[in-house]
Amino acid sequence: MVFSFCSLLFSIHVPFATSLSFSFNFSDPGSYCAPDADIACAGDAFFHAPFMELTMNDISEGNNHSIGRVWYAQPVPLWDKATGEVASFNTSFSFQIRPVNTDYSADGMAFFLGHYPSGIPLGSYGGNLGLFNGRNNKNATGSDRIVAVEFDTFRNLRVDDDDNHVGIDVNSIVSVVSTSPDKKLTLGTTMTAEISYENSTEKLSVILWISETSYRINTSIDMKLCLPEEVAIGFSASTGSSIEVHRVLSWSFNSTLAGKSSSTLLPGAAPETVSSKSQGKVQATIAFSVAIFSVLVCSFMGFLLRKQRVWKKANQTSDGEFEDENDKAEFEKGVGPRRYHYSELAAATGNFAEEKKLGRGGFGHVYQGCLRIDDKDRHVAIKKLSSESSVQGRKEFEAEIKIISRLRHRNLVQLIGWCDSCKGLLIVYELVSEGSLDKHIYNRGGLLKWPERYNIIIGLGSALRYLHSEWEQSIVHGDIKPSNIMLDASYNTKLGDFGLARLVDHGAKSETTKVVMGTAGYIDPELVNTRRPSTGSDVYSFGIVLLEVVSGRHPVAESEDKFFVLLRWVWDLHSKNTILEVVDKRLRGGAEMDERQMERVLVVGLWCAHPDRSERPSMAQAMHVLQSEDAKLPELRPQMYRAEPVLAMLDLEHGYTDLSVWTSSSGCTAVGSDA
Repeated sequence: MVFSFCSLLFSIHVPFATSLSFSFNFSDPGSYCAPDADIACAGDAFFHAPFMELTMNDISEGNNHSIGRVWYAQPVPLWDKATGEVASFNTSFSFQIRPVNTDYSADGMAFFLGHYPSGIPLGSYGGNLGLFNGRNNKNATGSDRIVAVEFDTFRNLRVDDDDNHVGIDVNSIVSVVSTSPDKKLTLGTTMTAEISYENSTEKLSVILWISETSYRINTSIDMKLCLPEEVAIGFSASTGSSIEVHRVLSWSFNSTLAGKSSSTLLPGAAPETVSSKSQGKVQATIAFSVAIFSVLVCSFMGFLLRKQRVWKKANQTSDGEFEDENDKAEFEKGVGPRRYHYSELAAATGNFAEEKKLGRGGFGHVYQGCLRIDDKDRHVAIKKLSSESSVQGRKEFEAEIKIISRLRHRNLVQLIGWCDSCKGLLIVYELVSEGSLDKHIYNRGGLLKWPERYNIIIGLGSALRYLHSEWEQSIVHGDIKPSNIMLDASYNTKLGDFGLARLVDHGAKSETTKVVMGTAGYIDPELVNTRRPSTGSDVYSFGIVLLEVVSGRHPVAESEDKFFVLLRWVWDLHSKNTILEVVDKRLRGGAEMDERQMERVLVVGLWCAHPDRSERPSMAQAMHVLQSEDAKLPELRPQMYRAEPVLAMLDLEHGYTDLSVWTSSSGCTAVGSDA
């Protein structure tokens, strides 16, 4: 009610001349990305002084296919419907682009003006720069409309001229004008961009400075036709199969939107002819009076509301974590691990200190903490979901708590506790010392030997067999991938992240879902068609992981002229009877190389990832063949690869136009039909 009343007061129209000006130097301390901060962040973007990082930047975490967005948290007036006036603006920012692997760069970043409130388009990683998805990247409409200046570092066929250019995009990833600097954008040096728009000429101009050299482009744009009255402004970046750092060091913006005089007079007022100076004084006086009155009234009402909230909070007994005790009781029903207060977990992590951070993903951050458990100090991992967590994020949180709290298996991560607070959703796990499997597979500094890899495979299979057939209900995990497979000090498997898990009675079919969720490259193609998650979907993902562990290669990789699909490659070598060429080159010729065992794992991997779900084994069958040398290998036809797995190559060139794709709170890709 307070908001509505205040909105009414402030909606009184007074002829105006509005301007907006701000400047941020990210080397200065600040609470950027916080809920009430001037800078908002989404996806993988985060503040780490002296930079605003747009994408993940740690090669040890295998952080490819990253998307991040940063924008000014308030709407920016672009044009006024009543007067027809369009803003003039100029902005300047310093930034850096640096590939983590100097052999490959991908994909670039952009300054953008788009729909407010801002959000990352579904499936917009890779060449889409976090601006568009595969359906709208050449003709964005409605709330997808965007004007951007791109700094592109990867050539996407039929879209980009080269892998080093600056372009202006108008509702399309195909630039209307571009230039290719003779100096690389990916040198890692600090560059400066100056972007201006003049409303009288409708000209958008860009100047990029690399060292002492400038590069210029411009084009004419009618902002009223291209964008809404109020816009979000900020930066967007994405990566594909390679990892690239995108950093903003400083940013300033100035805008002026001058409204025309209003011809509407107050009721009962007689027309008068006044000079522009007198008229300006009258308008300024009215505006000032209305503003002061509105502020006083809203402040008083806000004070009353705040007092009411303080009284309400003082009479609560649960940190405000559940407004409805019935909801609390229902949620805790059957949950064994203890429920923590937010303050306890904040203290355990030094108030979620940066140095306590173990990793990050689409879901938020994971921190190391220390809690007193059974009269002993115990190190734990605390997953803190992003403050932007949606309804889907809460569903994943509740699913994970309700399911994993009831499971007991040596190859599953142990749940210790949880917190459902108005300040955030948190899950407390045992701390698994060696981190996730993907860090070890792609760690160039160390080699995961074959016996260790085989032991990890068997541990993962054992966990899935338990989930599918050995517990009281069948559990579909829904997101089997190396980053969800943790390793303890002895390199034993600990499967985690049950945010997408589903419970199904043994022998029953799971319900269909409107949205298919998982991670690109690991999603069962039949799941997209049937919309029915099943244990067979997990088996498919398990098969892909087997191929990945043996080969040391990602399920999908992008090069300048083609896409590499691991499953297709293994099927091809299998048809030529040269399947051992798949084996990670770092393992070949070693004393611990077991060719028969490796071949067995690869063939089982193909069997599990069979395009026909009815031809796939159960986890019990797959484990029997993996663990028994006497078990007969399945007879697979030489070539069973039909097409790239759905979502395996979701990008600019190979997007699935009949699908919608977005990211869940646990960093997963989601697919839904437009029908």
